[in-house]
Amino acid sequence: ACENDQTSFILNELALWPEMQYPIDNQPNQKKIALGERLFSDPILSLDSSISCASCHKGAFALADNLPVSPGVNNRLGKRNSPSLWNIGYHPYYMREGGVPSLEMQVLVPIQEHDEMAFNMVLLVNRLNSDSAYQSEFLQAFNDSATPYTVTRAIAQFERTLISKDAPIDAYAAGNDNAISNEAKNGLALFFGKANCSHCHSGPLFTNFDFYNNGTAISTEDYGRAQLTLDSADFFTFKVPSLRHIQSTAPYMHDGSITSLADVLYQYNLGGSGHDYTNEKIEPLNLNDKELVDLEEFLKTL
Repeated sequence: ACENDQTSFILNELALWPEMQYPIDNQPNQKKIALGERLFSDPILSLDSSISCASCHKGAFALADNLPVSPGVNNRLGKRNSPSLWNIGYHPYYMREGGVPSLEMQVLVPIQEHDEMAFNMVLLVNRLNSDSAYQSEFLQAFNDSATPYTVTRAIAQFERTLISKDAPIDAYAAGNDNAISNEAKNGLALFFGKANCSHCHSGPLFTNFDFYNNGTAISTEDYGRAQLTLDSADFFTFKVPSLRHIQSTAPYMHDGSITSLADVLYQYNLGGSGHDYTNEKIEPLNLNDKELVDLEEFLKTL
């Protein structure tokens, strides 16, 4: 009975979705959402009109990408793996170092980032305003032209509609005992128990939004959160990602350096790759082969 109580407690927690918070100046509006969706998929946002937001956040890969690092304009490569955008509207802050406080502000980053779209917001709005279809859509949605304000608000509106809460785990949490396999149920017990994955990957979004070093190999190309805080305690720490749709978002880790879920679990089972910046909570899990398979089966239900 104790084990059943524990499982009930976990499933109740997984059903407790937070409430989506909308900025006072950007309440949901169908015309703004439709405009944001069009902008999201339009390469007009990049310097040479070669890539869009959707180029790096692809539907087939759970709104992430299947490359370690997605190419930007002129095939320039940045340093980080594209994260999934499912449920992005629930996040309290953005970027892997957590330095951007709102979705509206986050939109500015890839558009102006040299290794991504490499454009300038002033030039972008001029380009949009010289397009009669966009002129008309901005006027209808905002009673205004394309401006940095209206562009960022439209795209953020669309991104807040990217909600995914009907995975097998959600059906199981809602009481359908057959929604996940027995292996996945064993994996759930490991995830919340022996393997303690839920210490960082908690709640229905499977992240506590904190910053850690999880033992992935480090590179002086990317100091993680320390680039924002300039605090050596934050060297090589990154925001805990959501595990929703994790089976579709390979390769893994902030740098896309691990190719499969099995390899991710293998690294955690070892207690990381063996460097001094690894968080003290990352230690060998001592899971056997069967347990690793069950844990992977659970992750596939998310």
